[in-house]
Amino acid sequence: MPGHNWGYGEENGPCFWHKDYPIAQGDRQSPIDIIPSETVYDPCLPPLTISYECCTSINISNSGFSVVVEYDDAEQGPVDGKTYACELHLVHWNASKHQTFGEAAVAPDGLAVLGIFLEGSTANLKDLNPKCLLPKSLNYWTYLGSLTTPPLHESVTWIVFKEPIEVSEKQMEKFRMLLFSEEEEEEKCMENNFRPPQPLKGRK
Repeated sequence: MPGHNWGYGEENGPCFWHKDYPIAQGDRQSPIDIIPSETVYDPCLPPLTISYECCTSINISNSGFSVVVEYDDAEQGPVDGKTYACELHLVHWNASKHQTFGEAAVAPDGLAVLGIFLEGSTANLKDLNPKCLLPKSLNYWTYLGSLTTPPLHESVTWIVFKEPIEVSEKQMEKFRMLLFSEEEEEEKCMENNFRPPQPLKGRK
C-alpha cells in the first residue's frame, strides 16, 4: 500500500516494525497470550455494561491490511495458546477527555477496544450492528495494551470477551477472499495479517 512502510511480509512484517516504530518494544504492547490460569481477579472491576445507540450508517472498507467497519453515531491475541478463525475489534475513544480520535489515540487512557473472537459454525451472522456482534456472556479479561498495528500507540484498554461469537463457514470464506493487493496488482490474499503475542512485561 502506498504511504506505508510496514506490512505482514517477510521483509516488512511485525518483527521489523520496531525499526520505524521503537514503541514496538514498549512495556504494554498488544496482543498478548491470555493464560486464564495466570490471570488475576480484580473485585474492584464491575460487570461490563454496554449501550449502543441505533446506528444510522455503516461503512465497510478494506484498508489493505484489515477490514474496517465504521459506524456513524455509534486474530490477534490467543487464549491459552489457542487461536480463533478471526478476531473482531470494536474501537472506542474517550470523548469525555479528548477532542478528537487522533488526540485520544496517543493518550494512555484514550482508547478502549472490545476484542471478540469469531468461531466457525453453521450460524450466519445476520447483522453488523455492534449490539449484535457481542457474545451472550459479557465476561471478560482486561489489560493495558496498545494498537496492534503501527503506529502501535500504547493507548488501549483492552476488553477481551471470554465467549466467542459464531459465524458460518460460508461467511468465513468471504473473509478469506479479501486481498492485500490493489486493483492492478497481482492478487495477494489477505492472510496471516496478525501480530504475534507480545511480552507481558509485568502485566497481569
